[in-house]
Amino acid sequence: MKCIVAVTERLILRQMTKSDFDHLKEIFSDKETMKYYPSTKNDEDTKEWIYWTEENYRKFDIGLWIAEDKETGEFYGQCGIVPQKIKDKVEMEIGYLFKKTVWGRGYATEAALACRDLGILHLDFPKIISLIDPRNIPSIKVAERMGMKYEKNIFRWNKHLSIYSIEGPRASELLMLQE
Repeated sequence: MKCIVAVTERLILRQMTKSDFDHLKEIFSDKETMKYYPSTKNDEDTKEWIYWTEENYRKFDIGLWIAEDKETGEFYGQCGIVPQKIKDKVEMEIGYLFKKTVWGRGYATEAALACRDLGILHLDFPKIISLIDPRNIPSIKVAERMGMKYEKNIFRWNKHLSIYSIEGPRASELLMLQE
């Protein structure tokens, strides 16, 4: 049985399992989809990704979740919250990656907003970040739609990244962001 984490207007976010391998490999092997990542991923990398995600569930009760169509169950991508060590501090990051056939339809924003609300309103994270390649304008727009603001640049995974962040506002402020 697959564990549902969140339900939005159009999406279900659920825990990732080994059975998601083929769908994830579709994204990870696509050069355009992985343009802002260090590289595409092969079969072994994809298996390691699933293992890393399952470990995050076990250790932290969070991780990347599969985003699928609420009505049809069609796989769209992944979105979730993962711990990232930035300098000497652990920050909670919302990450998202969707297959290109669904780009431009608002699914990444919808899933990311659900993760933001889960992290801030239910898990009481004081701050959430997103690490984004500064050339990745669509991902920056998703972060901004979540109410995130540019914080600073860092060098990580052999590349320059921008940190966008939002601090845990009260629930009423989050609701105002969505209006």
